[in-house]
Amino acid sequence: MDCFRQTLNAAQTVPLPLLALMIGSTFVGICVLSYLILFIVAPIPRPPTSIEKTFRCIDSEGKTSSVQDLPCWYKVYNASKQAAQQKGDFSNRGIAIEEAEVFMSLVVPAYNEEDRLGIMLTEAVEYLEQEYGTSPTISSANGTTKARMNGNSKGSNGHALHASAKADWGWEVLIVSDGSTDKTIQTALDFAKKLGSKSSRSIRVVSLHENRGKGGAVTHGLRHVRGKYAVFADADGASRFTDLGKLVSACKEIEDSEGRGVAVGSRAHLVGSEAVITRSFLRNFLMHSFHIFLRLLTPPATAAIRDTQCGFKLFSRESLPHIIPYMHAEGWVFDVEMLMLAESAGIPVAEVPVGWKEVTGSKLNVIWDSLGMAWSLVVLRAAWAFGVYRKS
Repeated sequence: MDCFRQTLNAAQTVPLPLLALMIGSTFVGICVLSYLILFIVAPIPRPPTSIEKTFRCIDSEGKTSSVQDLPCWYKVYNASKQAAQQKGDFSNRGIAIEEAEVFMSLVVPAYNEEDRLGIMLTEAVEYLEQEYGTSPTISSANGTTKARMNGNSKGSNGHALHASAKADWGWEVLIVSDGSTDKTIQTALDFAKKLGSKSSRSIRVVSLHENRGKGGAVTHGLRHVRGKYAVFADADGASRFTDLGKLVSACKEIEDSEGRGVAVGSRAHLVGSEAVITRSFLRNFLMHSFHIFLRLLTPPATAAIRDTQCGFKLFSRESLPHIIPYMHAEGWVFDVEMLMLAESAGIPVAEVPVGWKEVTGSKLNVIWDSLGMAWSLVVLRAAWAFGVYRKS
């Protein structure tokens, strides 16, 4: 107590301007130190290696192909952007993404999924072939459009359909093996081989030489999609894949004048159902706690999404350049960053109820991964708020 009084008395003898300077310097020092700590802990994704920009598939003879270069809209878009900036144009206006080659691209992040991948792919490919298959016939079921369109046609909301006519049908699957140490890659190639005909060549297998995390695998895949729409889905098959048509319909309804839109699958309607009730109390408690935490930390439109973590999200091709080039999160909270980037770019987002089931074999550690997600969310939000992450 005496020590405190002596300190207080000493402070009273210090001239006011000097005291204000000391307090100001301390505050600035704390801010600088906090920024440096944030700069150190905020993750910066490593650039992909040359081999990670390649894929293998099954060739026309039914054999595994040699490695081939992945098409990359991201690389072409960046080159156009840099060329415009060299001319003094930093508006990014008039820079268009490459035209789509197929209607639907599916990205499947897979880490040691040899046991579950085949079941998920069976359901997905059956639906993709049925709805977006190689026959350019007209079908309006579940939001699909297989008919060839005139390049000058308009969508229901009045924006021009920029994709070429051939992009109104066809599909591809990009399976991104995220540093798998089991037979995930071989399982994917064996599945493709069993399909035969053209369908087998629509499945491309990409291998990351070391584990990046689910977000890193998804982002990597989305850089190389050729679809007019791109969706990612978990390899466990928990989401009902036949609900993809609902995502497509919802995305078309909300697309803006530039054709940008995002549709996210949601399990919020299942709260109180048997699928959720049968979960452990701890898992449900942590899930609800994270959602509350997320609403407190994220901007309004993202906070309004009731289920940000469902691994079933669809993007129109025109929305990708406003999201994918700026991704940093590679762990479980990458979904949140995608939604925050969509919000900051003014991209409409629709939340769509989808079917879902609990699947065994999850790699999520309920306690540690929940704590990790909370920490990652704080770092992510702070890094964008204080300029560690920037779009420029």
